[in-house]
Amino acid sequence: MWLEEAVAAKYDLPFMSKWENQEVLPDSSSSGRARPIGRVLVVDDQEGIRTQLRWGLADRFEVWAAATSEEASQAIRSQCFDAVTLDLGLPPDPDSPTEGLRLLEEFLAHDPAMKVVVLTGNTDHENAIRAVQLGAFDYYLKPVEVGELSLILQRACQLSRLDREAFGADASGAPPPPSAEIIGDSPAMRRIFDTIRRVARTDVTVLIRGDSGTGKELVARAIHAQSPRRQRPFVAINCGAIPENLVESELFGHEKGSFTGAHTQRKGRLEIADGGTVFFDEIAELSLPIQVNLLRVLQERQLERVGGREQIPLDVRILAATNRDIKRATSEGRFREDLYYRLAVVSIEIPPLRERLDDMRALATCFLERSLAEYKVRRRRFTAEALTAMYVHLWPGNVRELENRIRRAVIMAEGRRITAADLELAEDSLTRPMISIREARNEAERRILLDALKQYRGNITRAAKAVQISRPAFHELLAKHGIRAEECKGGSKL
Repeated sequence: MWLEEAVAAKYDLPFMSKWENQEVLPDSSSSGRARPIGRVLVVDDQEGIRTQLRWGLADRFEVWAAATSEEASQAIRSQCFDAVTLDLGLPPDPDSPTEGLRLLEEFLAHDPAMKVVVLTGNTDHENAIRAVQLGAFDYYLKPVEVGELSLILQRACQLSRLDREAFGADASGAPPPPSAEIIGDSPAMRRIFDTIRRVARTDVTVLIRGDSGTGKELVARAIHAQSPRRQRPFVAINCGAIPENLVESELFGHEKGSFTGAHTQRKGRLEIADGGTVFFDEIAELSLPIQVNLLRVLQERQLERVGGREQIPLDVRILAATNRDIKRATSEGRFREDLYYRLAVVSIEIPPLRERLDDMRALATCFLERSLAEYKVRRRRFTAEALTAMYVHLWPGNVRELENRIRRAVIMAEGRRITAADLELAEDSLTRPMISIREARNEAERRILLDALKQYRGNITRAAKAVQISRPAFHELLAKHGIRAEECKGGSKL
């Protein structure tokens, strides 16, 4: 029993006895049998192991079996599997890992969300580690203990479903992100997803703040897409890209003859969006006179074209975004305080990529898949070195920079593996600015707290015991780092 509890802790699973596991995912059918946790393919040339796993895992999983690489290849093309157990020693050379490693790459190329657990002998650690570097989810040393392997596969199936959800595929359990374009499972992104769902049902104005490249317009589009206005126009206005002398005409429209060059009457972008949503990107770039006119439109719900006298009723929902410290701009008189409070009824803060590294792998995988499809390039995967470089880089350009680097790498890479050099990150670890001891200590503390809370599903008593500090001291550290324990109760689900 202690072995299963240890594995449950390692793989972030709630510990359950054999009999409690019978209640996992109850089926709604009249048969009363437990619904399978996931679909698993067992690939092994030894009939005894195939039989052992088929019978031992049948109470929790839908189990398929294949004795050869040809049978395994056919199986994954005819069915969708959440997880695979793969013996590295397969015919035609059972004493070599060559066929197993080749099949591993084939599996992951066909379905990146499928998790592969490599089974290997006690004396073959080197090839097992090599398999993990190639993308295997984990490795397990024979002889097989079914209960232990079952817990590993349960975690693998859970992560497989989360990956498919992040890629926009069907998944059960947690609600999907509000937009297939927004990818993330970190606590900060889960809070953003929850806020999007809440505000989308209303017409409340929302101010979205974040550095350049964090995805502010994607959040705005997600709010519109889930709102009652989703069938009406979404008009995005980049306030910093319109010449100052044309801003008023662009926003509010103009009448014929109102200024030199106004040969016809023209509707402004606010009027074009009537019934829908207007998104003001980089709203802090607007001049003070334009801010006054915009505030009047928000208050009175009507506008007047340049050179016109008619008050035109306006029904639009306003969303705005900025990468500046707008509160500071307000205190310095560069942005109207009354307009700020009118816009920031609800504020959404998008963290920079360097503060949401938990989302790095999902983002990188998604951008890689998109680029491969867009440029019709043969399948490629990241090396372990490339993944490490991504986590080390500071990402001043945030998610946009990550996407652009991956696009370039897909085009320029010569082999089937994308390296750190292909991403132009090879020297990044040498040029990264030094951080202070205090910053390093704070970052280490925060990571330890989050890891402990995730492992024990938000249970502060167990988490404090695991990191060997008192419960009050653990609470003090949570307050210091702004961490809420309840956010970690649901594991990695949204």
